[in-house]
Amino acid sequence: MTADSGSDPFVADILAIAAHRDDVEQTCGGTLLRMAARGLRTAILDLTQGEAGTRGSAEERANEADEAARLLGVGWRQALDLPDGAVENTLENRIRIVRVLRLLCPRVVILPYWQARHPDHAAVATLGYEACFLSGLSKVDTGQSPHRPFKVVYASLYADVRPSFVVDITNFIDQRHQALMAYRSQYANQAAGSGLFVPEEEIRERTYAEARHYGLLAGVRYGEPFVQKEVGLVDDLTLVPVQSI
Repeated sequence: MTADSGSDPFVADILAIAAHRDDVEQTCGGTLLRMAARGLRTAILDLTQGEAGTRGSAEERANEADEAARLLGVGWRQALDLPDGAVENTLENRIRIVRVLRLLCPRVVILPYWQARHPDHAAVATLGYEACFLSGLSKVDTGQSPHRPFKVVYASLYADVRPSFVVDITNFIDQRHQALMAYRSQYANQAAGSGLFVPEEEIRERTYAEARHYGLLAGVRYGEPFVQKEVGLVDDLTLVPVQSI
């Protein structure tokens, strides 16, 4: 899914970079929905095609990703062809991401948290960050103008870590679930992977429970957690959200 070919080049305010099609839907789909509702331009870059997955094919996941992108309201989505299950932080892969960063010029990049069960997710955290740095170097020649995102944050839903902040996705929880379930090849009940995947009838309960947990931490109904490496900055102490007592 891309911007219309006859339009001006798409520029994103927020770019989510993930290893696999459906990662974004699980970890920060509600946040992308909320940002799009605020008028911000959102985009997704999936780094693999999903060819190594236990369920479905790369072609099926491509079609499902387009439908999920529509439900999430993103204006641009593409997938690279890094090997699924073997994502590496190489110069060649960094440059491929740099080309996308310089094309879209996002102010914010969302990456997966750097500790993860799936090696690809952990690899993308470092690969994506180093690509963001490299993208700002004028002597790295891709035929494009340099661009370095202002902010890099990490979607930390599946990490055992206290989030730096939580985004309120209460008004978008149902649509986020619809986007995730667009991946019928992955989440519909079937024989393949039945011992590995959560039964379809439990997915809603689990994902809503996780969002409810993080929402409660932030004083809202449903939330998505993020980590940032740098300190936060407060201008007015009387406007800091989340009640202390």
